[in-house]
Amino acid sequence: MNHRLLTGALKKDRIESLMNEFEAHAQCHEDGVEYWLARDLQHLLGYGEWRSFCGVMSKARTACEASSKATKDHFVEVTKMVQLGSGSEREIEDPMLTRLACHLIAQNGDSSNSATQHCWDSLAQIAAAPPAETPARPAPH
Repeated sequence: MNHRLLTGALKKDRIESLMNEFEAHAQCHEDGVEYWLARDLQHLLGYGEWRSFCGVMSKARTACEASSKATKDHFVEVTKMVQLGSGSEREIEDPMLTRLACHLIAQNGDSSNSATQHCWDSLAQIAAAPPAETPARPAPH
């Protein structure tokens, strides 16, 4: 089989897989607003460390502000409790992100890793459609 055709088929399969994974992580707030949790998106984009992902979210927030969108409507600060190995619990950040926020995060991802750059580009395209409108801000849990 032609290498170019095989590469194209693999990219198409990866894009389809990424699209399915992205959509599978979508949640719907009781107000009907579609959102994704930041820690889910972190792993989907291949970020191992939360602090690295927070840097990308910060860039995405700046891009959101620059496009005259209300950042608080697209990056909703919420926390959740997680169980620690000791059996105790700890509160961690896990912002709710709209489709637009996911798109901006994917666009502002770390492009130094060329192996995953195609995935980020694909996710940016996936997250951009359908065109995001400013939703009503979901209430934090």
